[in-house]
Amino acid sequence: MSAELADQAIESPWCFDGTRELETAPGVFLPPGEGFDTNEDRYKKQLKNTRKALRKQQSLLFAGKQYSVLMIFQALDAAGKDGAIREVLQGLDPAGVRVAAFKKPSTTELSHDFLWRTSQELPPRGVVTAFNRSFYEEVLAVRVHPEFLDAQFPGGRPELASLWKERFAAIRAHERHLVSSNTVVLKFWLDVSPGRQARRFLDRLEDPRKHWKFSSRDVLESGLREHYDEALLDLLRETSRPWAPWYCIPADNRWYLRAHIADILQQALSRLPLSYPAEELPGLEELAQLKDMLESRVENESAG
Repeated sequence: MSAELADQAIESPWCFDGTRELETAPGVFLPPGEGFDTNEDRYKKQLKNTRKALRKQQSLLFAGKQYSVLMIFQALDAAGKDGAIREVLQGLDPAGVRVAAFKKPSTTELSHDFLWRTSQELPPRGVVTAFNRSFYEEVLAVRVHPEFLDAQFPGGRPELASLWKERFAAIRAHERHLVSSNTVVLKFWLDVSPGRQARRFLDRLEDPRKHWKFSSRDVLESGLREHYDEALLDLLRETSRPWAPWYCIPADNRWYLRAHIADILQQALSRLPLSYPAEELPGLEELAQLKDMLESRVENESAG
């Protein structure tokens, strides 16, 4: 790792130390761990226990309205983003949870800058928002398919090397601003292996109940894995920072993935100074009057 990258490497207390590395990218990589492929019951139990803690923390987050949380999920197809978001956030108060999924951009969205459409869905204070894909598609999928830029720049594509550099700088500044405004930014790369991805595609193809999930385009896109890996390396190097870290988690075991995402969220919330807002009660005389009024209502209802 170069001195420059070492200075940028993650030192956040929310990070896990991982043993798996991807060249010199300063992201956080979780190792598969013992029993990775088979011990699903262990991870299901871990997730269940973590969700109990999350419910209490979310109650404080929602009531206090001092902080918000933005969880960004990025992955190749069939890595398990939908299931991870569903299972991690299950059981939380829906009033304080939002999920935004970003598909092919509309004509209106393409007429704005690349951060515009996701900015409409940023979490207000007190809320946990999960982005299923995000503005990172603009330096990942669009980088693999530069022809997508034609819809954004009808007058001609800009010089690509400069464009990616400018977009990385814009993302860093955007996330730095969010953090300075009391938004916790947690970014997850769900790292599915080529073999497991292929097996999941086959499962969708062979199971009639999953046909709706199958897309021939997804299969063809998986053949560009080398190009996506190259773009991913740059993405991690350029945008993983202590205040907005990337967590790259093996996704072959769905329950391992979900349990660790929930744990990261729980640890992040545990480090926030969350508390219920301090409300001033009425004066003693007014309090006594209100109490008499409420007790009278109760007595009237009982008598009736």
